[in-house]
Amino acid sequence: MKEINLRQMKKNQTGTITSVKSSGVLGRRIREMGLVPGAEITIQGRAPLNDPVALRLLGGTLTLRNNEADFITVAVSD
Repeated sequence: MKEINLRQMKKNQTGTITSVKSSGVLGRRIREMGLVPGAEITIQGRAPLNDPVALRLLGGTLTLRNNEADFITVAVSD
């Protein structure tokens, strides 16, 4: 498995969050949404200009801006 930034994931790609490299208010907000190490996510799609990104997590759908996704590292299979 290789680690990539969440922003680099492709549509329908699945991975497991390995780290969230943000602190303060943004870090807390990301973690409160369930984006914590060990959580499995799947990219559902992207807006026409690739921002925001929609992802499946814990049976629900979330959208993140790319500047938020940049703080999240994900392990994906090759």
